Amino acid sequence: MTSVVSTLFVALDGVVEPDEVWHFPYFDEQMGAAVGDDYAGTDVLLLGRVTYDSFAGAWPEREAAGGEDAAFAAVLGDLRKVVATRAGGDLGWRNVEATDDVVGHVRELKETGEVGKVLIPGSVSVVRQLLAAGLLDELRLLLHPATGGGSRLRLFADDDVSRAFDLVSAEALPRGAVRLIYRPVAGPGAKAYDDVTGEVPTGS
Repeated sequence: MTSVVSTLFVALDGVVEPDEVWHFPYFDEQMGAAVGDDYAGTDVLLLGRVTYDSFAGAWPEREAAGGEDAAFAAVLGDLRKVVATRAGGDLGWRNVEATDDVVGHVRELKETGEVGKVLIPGSVSVVRQLLAAGLLDELRLLLHPATGGGSRLRLFADDDVSRAFDLVSAEALPRGAVRLIYRPVAGPGAKAYDDVTGEVPTGS
């Protein structure tokens, strides 16, 4: 059985473009361990083209430099990587392939069961497509206690569909971030105010 998992750094206002202002001040050993857990057991990395270019522009050099992050860089290099792109040509990293039909590609992976875990780091456009197609199994968020601000990319800003999720786990990290793991589910059903009046505080 193939599990498709999204992992995202997210600010309180839904911004998902990490930067020095709201992301790195909260990145500590515990957040690093959470990221490591997200990557554990991954068979395939699935990336949008923007995220892939960011990864490919940084991690091969970090692996070659042999610094403290070289071991993780090597893990990324060795993983099978599928990039959602219509562009052809050499993608400039090892173990990488392109697909121009990301939904169809993921559906085929799930139907054949040839891999156990597909991880989507960042790549919000891919996450949105797979959510809409009912192909995403987990949404893992590292929610930061800060806003990203501005007209920046947000997780659901362009989505006019209401979606429901089950909370699998919530873990508060020492610097104020919260690790949240959700699974998409069918909506809980419609309710109006009259349905919940019994839950309203009495004021006593």
